[in-house]
Amino acid sequence: MSDDKITGKAFDFSLLRRIFGLVSGYKFVVFIAVLFTVLGSVIATSIPQVVKSSFNTYILHLDGAGLLRLCILYFAMLILQTVFSYLQTYYNGWLGQQAIHKLRVRVFNHILNFKLSHYDRTPVGTLITRSISDVEAVADVFGEGLISILGDSLQIIFILAWMFHESWLLSLYSLAVFPFLLIAAYIFKEKVKGSFQDVRTQVARLNAFLQEHITGMQIVQVFNRQAIENERFEKINTLHKEANIRSVLYYSVFFPVIEVLQAISIGLIIWGGAKAVLIHITDPGTLIQFIMLINILFRPIRMIADKFNTLQMGMVAAGRIFKVLDTEDSTIDSGTIDNKQIEGKVSFKNVWFAYNDENWILKDISFEVKPGEMLAIVGHTGAGKTSITNLVNRVYEKQKGDILVDGISVDDYKLNSLRSQIAVVLQDVFLFSDTIANNIRLFNPGISIEQMHEAARLVGADRFINKLPGGFEYEVQERGATLSTGQRQLISFIRAILQNPRILILDEATSSIDHETEEMIKNATEVLLKGRTSIVIAHRLATIQQADRILVMEKGRIVESGRHEELINNGGLYRKLYELQFTELVI
Repeated sequence: MSDDKITGKAFDFSLLRRIFGLVSGYKFVVFIAVLFTVLGSVIATSIPQVVKSSFNTYILHLDGAGLLRLCILYFAMLILQTVFSYLQTYYNGWLGQQAIHKLRVRVFNHILNFKLSHYDRTPVGTLITRSISDVEAVADVFGEGLISILGDSLQIIFILAWMFHESWLLSLYSLAVFPFLLIAAYIFKEKVKGSFQDVRTQVARLNAFLQEHITGMQIVQVFNRQAIENERFEKINTLHKEANIRSVLYYSVFFPVIEVLQAISIGLIIWGGAKAVLIHITDPGTLIQFIMLINILFRPIRMIADKFNTLQMGMVAAGRIFKVLDTEDSTIDSGTIDNKQIEGKVSFKNVWFAYNDENWILKDISFEVKPGEMLAIVGHTGAGKTSITNLVNRVYEKQKGDILVDGISVDDYKLNSLRSQIAVVLQDVFLFSDTIANNIRLFNPGISIEQMHEAARLVGADRFINKLPGGFEYEVQERGATLSTGQRQLISFIRAILQNPRILILDEATSSIDHETEEMIKNATEVLLKGRTSIVIAHRLATIQQADRILVMEKGRIVESGRHEELINNGGLYRKLYELQFTELVI
């Protein structure tokens, strides 16, 4: 995936501005985190000076009382350093959590408003990766990234400045290994950067694969694909494992190399420093101070390369996330009309529509449905029936022509106003992992319990709902797996009734319902359709014989139009479809 490539910019300041913009309301906390980071670096640099003074001033002169006072100061500084470290770590982490909380809400809100066509070409698992693991990586920019690197860098600067202030000779001895250290750190950074990127890429692939196959588990099992899909998953998981092992390898090499270089540096200090003490160029306390400073110096150097990679991966993750946020693929809501109640007249005027480029699904479609009329649309699979219904509420956007509701283009309505007047009952009903009540009301506080019960009674669904454990509070499993197809569709009818729409779209809503269930909703459907404009797509032609008008679709065009009797008498495609179904019923 092209958007997964590392740009190589760990300090992309425009991107950093956007990241820190997430915590713009917490400037004081940012200041406190930086302050404690700086104070911690100062304290860490000062502790070896205390040890030097204790050795030169008190130990060599056998001053026990003075040594005791300095030991108390030493322990006080250690406690202070611990407190500063705690506060720095806490506030860095706190800022990170505030940032990802705000960022995750922004990402989800943005994703909610994408056109459905965006999901047609974007794997859901990829969006999940952006919303979950990539957002978590952004938190590391605060917790283990920029502020921590700032603290480590300041500590390195303070220590080096103090070392040269104390003894330039011992400084040169101790820093003789630095060229090798810089080379090792650079190689480590580059190698780990590549392995981390591989890990992120494989995580996205794992998420996409798992999401798709768990959702489609019925197909996997029905077609006995378990062994094959397990083998495919194992290959992806192996790539993920190998990417992680490569990063482990680089860490297992780098840290021992640092330890060896640190030991060599200390050895050079002892060798050169001992000679300097013997010829009175320096003193024993300074020699001990330098040994401590080297130990303190190598600690941030050892970690800064790792933190640099953490920062870079956080920046890469942020870049991916902001790319999602910068993607303008939402339905344009520039309309100004906010009709609380429409009449329900629907008109298509020379409408052309394609999902991709100019591979037209609908070709020059024109028709009109008067308020309260029932329009039925029939035709072979792929004729464009569902595409017509998807354009009415702007779930998809037409490329040519115009669609009018009450003589006004759908583009001129506020999107919420338009969709609040239209209810859709689909063949494949989606239910969330929640109670039946919440799946019916969809958390709309304007729908009372009494209204919900009345709608269920009207449909006839109250009979099966009341038999479930907990009734309306029965917990529906993912996608409604514990309910039958007919039961799920009855729930979708209740949703439609409670919305009280002026325009009702039934997209093959009864094609998967058994005869008993179909009878249950037949009367309720008549009540629901009464006084409302309805557009019905149906394979069962017997259910639409009373339609005011029937459109017959073929290859994206309207080839016939009229009432049932007219189309039968015409002897065209509709009659062939009707006779085919009638023959199947007889057989």
